Parts: sequence; C-alpha cells; structure tokens
Amino acid sequence: MAEGGSGSNNANVDTIKSERAVWLMKCPPVVSQCLSSSPTSDSPRPVAKVIVSLDPLLSNDDDDSPPQFTMELAGTESGHVPKCYSMDMSKDFIPMAVFSQSSEGRTAVEGKILHKFDMKPHNENMQDYGKLCRERTNKYMTKNRQIQVIDNDNGSHMRPMPGIIITSAVSDKKKTASKGSEMKRTRRDRGEMEEILFKLFERQPNWTLRQLIQETDQPEQYLKDLLKDLCVYNNKGTNQGTYELKPEYKRSNEEPTPK
Repeated sequence: MAEGGSGSNNANVDTIKSERAVWLMKCPPVVSQCLSSSPTSDSPRPVAKVIVSLDPLLSNDDDDSPPQFTMELAGTESGHVPKCYSMDMSKDFIPMAVFSQSSEGRTAVEGKILHKFDMKPHNENMQDYGKLCRERTNKYMTKNRQIQVIDNDNGSHMRPMPGIIITSAVSDKKKTASKGSEMKRTRRDRGEMEEILFKLFERQPNWTLRQLIQETDQPEQYLKDLLKDLCVYNNKGTNQGTYELKPEYKRSNEEPTPK
C-alpha cells in the first residue's frame, strides 16, 4: 500500500496478513489472565500448548469423529487453577476477521477466523475448577469493612436536632391502649342477653355481627355463641352475611298478646 502523510496512514488499512488463519477462543477469565501474562525472564517461554487428537483409521472428511482439541496451560501450579481444558470447535459461525490498531493509530488486518472454540475445564479438572469458582464467589461476597476515626466531633450527629419530636413510641402506646380498651367488654348474664337480642330482632329481622356488637357492647366470641343457639346465619340470598332468629323463636315472638 502506498504511504503518504500521517492522515493518509491513519485512513489506510494494512491487509498483508488478511489471509492468515486465526483461531477464536472463548475462554474463562482465569485462562485469559494466564495467556496475557508476560514472562518474567528475557527469553520468551510458551504459556500453553494445544494437543490435537486424530483417529488415523478415519478419513479427514468423516464428520462423525472430528479431531479433538485440548489445551494445557503452563505455570498454573498456584491455587486451584485448572491446567487442562477441552476446546469444543464450532462448525457454524459467521465469517469474521481480526483487526488491530497500533499506538500511532494504524489499523491492520491480522487474519481471518478459521475455527471458533469454546473452552471448558477438562473432566479431570472439574473439582479444582469448582473450588476456584467458590473462592471467587466468596471473595466478591465478602464486604470490606473500614473503621474511620472522626476528629473534632462533639457528638452533634448523634443528637436530635432542635424542633424534632420523636412521636413514634408515644403514638404506639396510645394505639395499644385504645385497642386494649376496645377489647375489654363486660359479659352480661345469658338470660339478660337473650332478652336484649329478642328486642333487637323485633326492631328488624336481620342483623350483621358487627351491628350486634355495636348494639350490645359484648365480646365477639360470647355473642357468636349466643347467636349460634338463637339464630340462623344466611350464607346466600338477599340477606347474605346476616343473622335472623330461628323459626321457633320467631313464632313465639310473633304470637299475639291475649286480651
């Protein structure tokens, strides 16, 4: 490609390596860290090796038994980092190319994707990989607590500001007291209560439980026991949810007074 000024260099793309075959690998973060780590010594050393397993008795075009790819990392003796990984090759993927950009802003094509792989720990390393995942999860779940010393503080942050009245406790006590007074009702004699209920049902034939509690000022359970003996509860119809006297009490109350 022709070279010009700095502006033209940034606009042009170097395609010398465009036909070079490149592998695309989707790998766990721990593998990416091992592959990107720079060697400590001046002489570069391999960070991993790829093992390709082939069946010599099968032809290269046989799709039933494709070649098996395995990667072994170097320098993973520390911790529970797995050393061996299986590489599952994907057959169907969109054609892609790899681009790079230098610090000067020059763009180049590094090659085209020939194979795409998904990496996962080998079966013999699944236990170590599980330990590594648990350690990573516990690390991110642990909260880093700090102790901070406040200088020149006179305790103003711990005192209520002027004009602020804490009323939650007082209001809760008032609610509890009022609720207790509502629940304390004195039970009348049963005979007296039966007469009161008969007079109420003479006034109107149907009453709800809430109305009868308001009229008689009696405990709810005590009133229910009396109504169970004297009345019938309507589960349906126009008077649903109300009580009315049993037929035998209706007849005795509706008998005319002898002259």
